[in-house]
Amino acid sequence: MNNIRKIKPITTLFMLMSVDGKISTGAVDELDVDRDYPRIEGVKEGLYQYYEIEKTTDLWSLNSGRVQEKVGVNQCPLPTKRSMVSFVLLDNNHLTLHGIEYFVQYSKNFVLVTSNSEHPAFSMNADNLHILYYENLDLHEMMKDLYQKFGCNRITIQTGGTLNGMFLREKLFDYVDIIVAPILVGGGDTPTLIDGESIRTSADLYKLGVLQLEKAETLMNSYIRLSYKVIK
Repeated sequence: MNNIRKIKPITTLFMLMSVDGKISTGAVDELDVDRDYPRIEGVKEGLYQYYEIEKTTDLWSLNSGRVQEKVGVNQCPLPTKRSMVSFVLLDNNHLTLHGIEYFVQYSKNFVLVTSNSEHPAFSMNADNLHILYYENLDLHEMMKDLYQKFGCNRITIQTGGTLNGMFLREKLFDYVDIIVAPILVGGGDTPTLIDGESIRTSADLYKLGVLQLEKAETLMNSYIRLSYKVIK
């Protein structure tokens, strides 16, 4: 892992989850923690802490077009000023031209990562829009390109469970920073912090992420913050 770190950004998985590890309130797009937690008594009162901590994360943020489609970026009003944060989005077919324009207007730098040669991003010109095209996505190659081509030294990862699972199996997490909300969600189909393909043989146990606790912090209103270093 030390050799990998020399050619990639330092990565932190930063997420909000329930006590049972769910990162959504259900298995359909109409259900989402950003929309639903503010309406739930006993949960909404401490939710502000997650957003306050989120403001202190890295100046590079990685997400997916799938997640952004779910939160409505393809329809929401365009920003009127740019953020100090640079955004990296992995997307093949979830972002529309409007969604791309949203991130172009909002990001300091916007890097679109795709394997779709006909992605609508190719039709847009902007000084802060950069496209990384890979015929077959290789996460190690992508992270190296972010580091070497754009000077991305540290990046916060906030994607869905499937993509988080890919980062885990490829040993691309350096730190894990989790805000735990005081709620149980349940449901076998509800997305969790780490989804994707399950390990099925003992030979693959090396793909697990072993963590070292660096800080456990009790927040207000029964929220908890758990910060780990990935040691292998």
